[in-house]
Amino acid sequence: MNAHPLQEQLTDLRRRIGEIKDVNASLAVLHWDQEVFMPPKAAAGRGQQLSTLSSIAHRMATNDGLGALLEDLDQAGLDGDDATLVSETLHDYKREKKLPEKFVREFSLLQSQAYETWVKARKDSNFPTFQPLLEKVVDKLKQRADLMGYEGSPYNALLEDYERGMTAEALKPIFADLAERQSAIVERIANAPNQPDVSWLNQKWDTNKQWDVSMQVIRDLGYDLDAGRMDKSVHPFTTDFGQRDVRITTRVSDDEPFSCLTGAIHETGHALYEQGFRDEDERTTLAEAISLGIHESQSRMWENLIGRSLPFWRRYAPLMQKAFPSELKGISAEQMCAAINQVQPTFIRVEADECTYNLHVVLRFELELDLIEGRLSVKDIPDAWNAKIKQYLGLDVTDDAMGCLQDIHWSHGSMGYFPTYALGNLYASQMFETIEQDIPDLWNHVEQGEFAPLLTWLRENVHRVGRRRTAPQLIKQITGDDLSSEPFIRYLKKKFGGLYEIEFE
Repeated sequence: MNAHPLQEQLTDLRRRIGEIKDVNASLAVLHWDQEVFMPPKAAAGRGQQLSTLSSIAHRMATNDGLGALLEDLDQAGLDGDDATLVSETLHDYKREKKLPEKFVREFSLLQSQAYETWVKARKDSNFPTFQPLLEKVVDKLKQRADLMGYEGSPYNALLEDYERGMTAEALKPIFADLAERQSAIVERIANAPNQPDVSWLNQKWDTNKQWDVSMQVIRDLGYDLDAGRMDKSVHPFTTDFGQRDVRITTRVSDDEPFSCLTGAIHETGHALYEQGFRDEDERTTLAEAISLGIHESQSRMWENLIGRSLPFWRRYAPLMQKAFPSELKGISAEQMCAAINQVQPTFIRVEADECTYNLHVVLRFELELDLIEGRLSVKDIPDAWNAKIKQYLGLDVTDDAMGCLQDIHWSHGSMGYFPTYALGNLYASQMFETIEQDIPDLWNHVEQGEFAPLLTWLRENVHRVGRRRTAPQLIKQITGDDLSSEPFIRYLKKKFGGLYEIEFE
């Protein structure tokens, strides 16, 4: 007996989605290799390979047969996961269909060229080297916004790729409020009499030992190294080639004992999300993150709320002391926790403390908005960047590598991405208030190095949801409230008020 025609159509849809996923996974392998192992002379060839595969993936994702199949299924009265699979895939199809294949091919080649040029420019701390490629990237992004269509700011078309439904108009008041309130917190901390002694940080820290500590910690957190691996790259990142192959990178410096670890924990948060989708959703649209803000909530939660907590350091101070017995002689868990939470404005976003991190995001958002809306020219980015660093962090930028060349994102054409970092902080703090209610002995578990209760909660409430909810729906479901910055501000005041012995209002 033949299967019901509707089931045949659903089977055909899953097959088509799976094949698109396979091509995109192949693209991800090439991108990963480009940033981790690829020799420099391979750059031109790799750009062509990426461009070709991007064109193939786009062709498959915009195939008229796929569109007709989705339209038929959308009208078929499906319910449950089948209906969600169809509606989410149709949403992606309609957006992808707006981009001509020629544009996709050209943009992919440009991204590869821009990345290789950025690496050299950053190494040489020379923005003019990167400027011509970045000008082309910005022009392409403006074209993309026009092709996708938008209401209000053209920046909204770019935001939609990362944080569905979010707009520049909605972000402006949120970010203005965060900048004002966090700047006030930073000022109070700077004037606090109880400043931690971190002079012991000024030593050389064996990078191999840092690596070994980081590997142990990410195993403990629950990262499945039989379904992933960690390597080194210029800029830490997470990528996946499927739920059973999720890879992370971090970077290591012998001048700083914690950056390798915090980077590894951050990327592990991303990887745990990717490893946590339902098995039955594999190779479908449902096995994807709701938004990059929610994705970032997972990395920020593990890195900051867990990895910078005192219970965590009571557990892992002995591991660090064993790795660095002379360097950490007489240094307690409390001192390590105070050092890793030291509030001090810094040039580098990925090394910023929790109180200043969002300020880095706000300035990038403002620059991107000015670029896409035409108020800022690419050639003027260094001066504009340096002025905003002075405005928000009170620092004088010394060179381009410490300033506008520090991030990889613009070389990838990822404008609209940065706001998700700040949104991730807000999502994480709001979720965490519910987590602490649901797991009353959470901190006892953390101090014992038992992370399964938290990971299980996240699996059930976030990871396995996949794309069955939007970000606003998920936050409302978990917390009972819409997104708010209040839990994050409460978290900062409680944590840093204790560390610096400050009474916040």
